[in-house]
Amino acid sequence: MPQPVETHDPEGVDYGWVMQTTFVVTIVVGAPVVALLAWATGVSLPTWGSRVSFAIRVGSLVWFVVAVSVFLYARREQE
Repeated sequence: MPQPVETHDPEGVDYGWVMQTTFVVTIVVGAPVVALLAWATGVSLPTWGSRVSFAIRVGSLVWFVVAVSVFLYARREQE
């Protein structure tokens, strides 16, 4: 059986796990949230520039909420 190249035993919050989980959850949750908000609010998005701008504004808020939630979860589970 192959031996692992390296092991990781963090003290405190494992920020690598927090970053990876934030990335995945933001994509899985954020894409539908952006699409639903664009549809539900009836915002006019006629150009790709306006669509990108809307996605960045909403997506950054989703990313922030997910990142803080994942960090608080990791910190609570670590204790």
